Amino acid sequence: MKFSLRDYQQTGVQALRERFRRGDRNVLYQLPTGGGKTVVFSYITEGASKRGNRVLILVHRQELIRQTSASLHEIGVEHGIIAPGYTPTWDNVQVASVQTLVKRLTKIHAPQLIISDECHHAGAASWAKIFAHFSQANILGVTATPVRLDGKGLGRSAGGFFDSMVSGPTVSALIKQGYLAEPKIFAPPIGADLSNLRKKYGEFVTAESAAALDKPVITGCAVKHYQKLANGIPAIAFCSSVAHAEHVAEQFRSAGFQAASIDGTMHDNERKARISALGNGGLHVLTSCDIISEGTDIPIVGAAILLRPTASMGLYLQQVGRCLRMYSGKKHAIILDHVGNVMRHGMPDEDREWTLDGENKTSKKKNDEQDIKVKQCEQCYTVHVPSSRCPFCGYVYEVSIREIEQAEGELQEVDAKRLAEIEADRKKMFQRREEGQCRTLQDFQALAERRGYAPGWAYHRYRARQQRGGSPSLAYAS
Repeated sequence: MKFSLRDYQQTGVQALRERFRRGDRNVLYQLPTGGGKTVVFSYITEGASKRGNRVLILVHRQELIRQTSASLHEIGVEHGIIAPGYTPTWDNVQVASVQTLVKRLTKIHAPQLIISDECHHAGAASWAKIFAHFSQANILGVTATPVRLDGKGLGRSAGGFFDSMVSGPTVSALIKQGYLAEPKIFAPPIGADLSNLRKKYGEFVTAESAAALDKPVITGCAVKHYQKLANGIPAIAFCSSVAHAEHVAEQFRSAGFQAASIDGTMHDNERKARISALGNGGLHVLTSCDIISEGTDIPIVGAAILLRPTASMGLYLQQVGRCLRMYSGKKHAIILDHVGNVMRHGMPDEDREWTLDGENKTSKKKNDEQDIKVKQCEQCYTVHVPSSRCPFCGYVYEVSIREIEQAEGELQEVDAKRLAEIEADRKKMFQRREEGQCRTLQDFQALAERRGYAPGWAYHRYRARQQRGGSPSLAYAS
């Protein structure tokens, strides 16, 4: 069965072929989640195979193997699969699990073209070993987010593999053309205390974020707001650990929803069954730590519940992209952000200029939420690109916008003008909490040192606590 490319996909194919003709060995194709990257590289695979070239398609999850194989079958491309449970074949086209292929490099014919799906992972050692072994092959990398987890780029100058990049249309352009759903984001004015999370290799430490988020009161808030804002809409909840994902699923089930979690330790058939259940109405909510952050194509999903803070713009966009695909009857993609990711990275449909050099972190002040260009409607609380009128409810903003009253704990749709105030409220709350936990003068002195305060501050705060009749345990050793 033949399928036709959309206009922008055809343009992308032509641009990619031109890059290879001019001598670029390794080319990256960037296209937003839901834009049809699999369709594009399947089309290219068909053309290369017809010319007698061997094509090797690299993926890193079982879900992506099935998705890629289905796309190739749809256009009649014979292919083999290199992964556990599949019988080897000698077809010119092979879809390979990276984890399996890296152990069988000498058992397959060298390809002329390697297609690296979700190529922002290509910096990992296993991918590098494959590229080095088949060093004569051209490489086509495809991804929605051409940046590594630590913010580094994928070009040769950044230590990556790619010579040039072809970018497709932006998320906002695909929304205007009707190919993606418009995101509608709600975020809490006060969430979990994430102020002290440390980072490792550019990302928050998993154990610390899980400890901060895996609490009944926070999960209960997530359930309550799903029920209020996306009741019954198929949703994916992105969690901070495998245990956290199961606890979130348990609390959704306790509230009467059909919910389940998936993780990498499950048998492939069980994972497949649970993902299918989300797509066919058997589940309301599917929770996971990493398994469904990338590549999983379930167009019926209409909501994303963010319960994992991430410092990676790429991971954030991959996660929210899971609910942007269009489906019959879907008007908006509901995103419930309980961890402040929209404050860190901006709106999902904000136009971003991707390069092979990675994120330009020197051009932004650290944690500068003022750079996030979003606005919050006073009437319906939606978050959107700044304008004089709310695109969702039509409310016309006054010249001098009154301060929005916020109920603590209620999800509010966020705008740039409110982000700094919200963050200031958070910091005050956290500071009060830290001071409330101090019991001795030494506790106050340690807190003063962490904050960079003068030594006298600790003594005055300690004396004030004593004078107010504070905790009877306020004794200290001199």
